[in-house]
Amino acid sequence: MSGLREALASYMDLRRGMGFKLERDEKLLGQFLAYLEQRGSGAVTVADALAWATLPAGASPGWLRMRITVVRGFAAYLATLDPAAEVPPASLLPGGTRRAVPYLYSAADITALMAQAERLRTPPRTAAIQTLIGLLAVTGMRIGEALSLDDEDFDTTKGTLLVRHAKFGTHRLLPLHPTTVTAVQGYRRLRDQAFPHPASPALLVSSTGTRLLYYNVSQTFTKLARRAGLAARSGRCRPRPHDLRHSFAVATLLDWCRDGGDVASRMPLLSAYLGHTEPANTYWYLQAAPELLAEATRRLGDWPGGLR
Repeated sequence: MSGLREALASYMDLRRGMGFKLERDEKLLGQFLAYLEQRGSGAVTVADALAWATLPAGASPGWLRMRITVVRGFAAYLATLDPAAEVPPASLLPGGTRRAVPYLYSAADITALMAQAERLRTPPRTAAIQTLIGLLAVTGMRIGEALSLDDEDFDTTKGTLLVRHAKFGTHRLLPLHPTTVTAVQGYRRLRDQAFPHPASPALLVSSTGTRLLYYNVSQTFTKLARRAGLAARSGRCRPRPHDLRHSFAVATLLDWCRDGGDVASRMPLLSAYLGHTEPANTYWYLQAAPELLAEATRRLGDWPGGLR
């Protein structure tokens, strides 16, 4: 094994120890090292990094920047071992990712999505997608967390969901409203009637009884949103399943603002419920939604002396 290959293995171990999965990064970096080996290069240079990153003909600027960003992270690690190692500058390729603007769903939007799910091909599919949408809307779970739920993660006695496959490998317990518990119990009865001999331990299953796949769910959601008339609000604001998480967070914060309570003291509770590693990630929602900014402005205006 070459020195760079050994360094890559150590780099992957380090990053994964911090909770990152990095399947894509490992694949790309393996391809990058194979490129260097073909050229007889034993070190990472800016020139080689740029040449490899821009190899795919006709690739989008975003993909090319992704490739150079992956190499840049590895090069930065190498620089901690050898100060002479070259680290590609962040500005080497134009563009970059821009965070999507959350598509905030109203209660009517969610009802419309649920109604369109009635048109899906089979009753098990309809029930699974409606339950998934409902859970995302009322818990703010990441879609990957919801799809990873096993049947045993739902405690009917305590009315909780155990999220065991959260980001960075963390776990958390989500208390559910009694109406949500009732809805999930109803889904389980329908699922068990359709699949008396489970093919999967999953809570939410496909039309064949297997665990739901993200790609298929995403495709279905896009179709439901289109049929429900949920049009894109801009190039960066389109209805996505993940935006149900944003909508939950924003709706919770709006309720807290409007009831006159101390929002700051409650933020750690919302952070824990959403599975954020630190409250700063939750505070992002304060600037992500115009509704929250307007409510904050109104509250400031209600202070003695108004805004200063």
